[in-house]
Amino acid sequence: MATPAKTGGGLEEVVATSSAICYLDGDRGVLAYCGYDIHDLATSATFEEVCYLLWHRRLPTRAELGDLQSQLAAARPLPEAIIRLMRSLPPVDAMDALRTLASALSHYDPEAGDPSPAAQYRKAVRLTAQTSTLVATWGRLHAGGGAIDPNPVMGHAENFLYMLTGARPDATAIRAFDVALTLHADHELNASTFAGRVAAATMTDIYSAVVAAIGALKGPLHGGANADVMRMLLELGETATPDRVDEVIRGKLARKEKIPGFGHRVYRTEDPRATHLRQMSRDLGKRAGTTAWFAMSEQIEALVKSEKKLNPNVDFYSATTYYALGIPIDLYTPIFAVSRMSGWTAHILEQYANNRLIRPRADYTGPAYPQRIIPLDRR
Repeated sequence: MATPAKTGGGLEEVVATSSAICYLDGDRGVLAYCGYDIHDLATSATFEEVCYLLWHRRLPTRAELGDLQSQLAAARPLPEAIIRLMRSLPPVDAMDALRTLASALSHYDPEAGDPSPAAQYRKAVRLTAQTSTLVATWGRLHAGGGAIDPNPVMGHAENFLYMLTGARPDATAIRAFDVALTLHADHELNASTFAGRVAAATMTDIYSAVVAAIGALKGPLHGGANADVMRMLLELGETATPDRVDEVIRGKLARKEKIPGFGHRVYRTEDPRATHLRQMSRDLGKRAGTTAWFAMSEQIEALVKSEKKLNPNVDFYSATTYYALGIPIDLYTPIFAVSRMSGWTAHILEQYANNRLIRPRADYTGPAYPQRIIPLDRR
């Protein structure tokens, strides 16, 4: 009997597919989308340009970008039935709601069952546009406000903040959130993207595939660390002294508790996304006149790097960035999906275009073969 080749736990370092979307070099701290370094994209491109890049493998012309912006604007409004469903759900976690609502969107998409490449692309655009509206509207309703229709003149980042808060955000907030969306747009075969590709490889519909991705993101070992970071900071308190922060974090380390927002399965150096989020956290804190959260974060980073040799990942400084933007903590993981929907759908479209059912093998560790059945009355 043929024995499958053994792999490391969690498929670590196993190459599961070929992809033209995302390049990672964990030793050098490189993240690139379709060959474009994340640092260049964060400083010189908008999230809409990044969406186009992920879906088409090249940056758009001005006319192509305008067409995509129009398509996103047209797709952002939610069917009224989805708003009613949102209001009718019992008190649930925001990720539970997003999983349900994303699935329900398929019932109101006239192209839901059309497997043609052109229709699949249009559904990718709609999903990216409507996921933002879903999360912002959910946050708005659960803060006691009324649903706000998206503004067709606003871009993706601006619309999200507007629909969530009811106020037009300023240019600094828009740019910060736009960069955050760009930084989270894709990250190769992370757990949620792989789950989406495995589902897509069965030739299920794109909505089912993204629901699989959302379900994987909901797991605390994938999503949620930035919410845990902010809860840790809030537990310390805005007036915590450096000595108090040092005492608490050293205590956690002594008890072998995991400090959220540190370490990564791929990067052996600083997560390149953390570089930008650290700066945004600093700048937004100064703008808001509350630098305590950033100062605490810097102290915690220095301590964990000194004691555990771990670098902050994308989640650590995104926590205080989102907090400075006035975003509720329970929306931090759903916002990951707002951005990553572009990457998920890019990978799903790539899977559809060159599909083979994903069917790995397992290294069997059970009882020796063959076992003999002992008659029931003799067991």
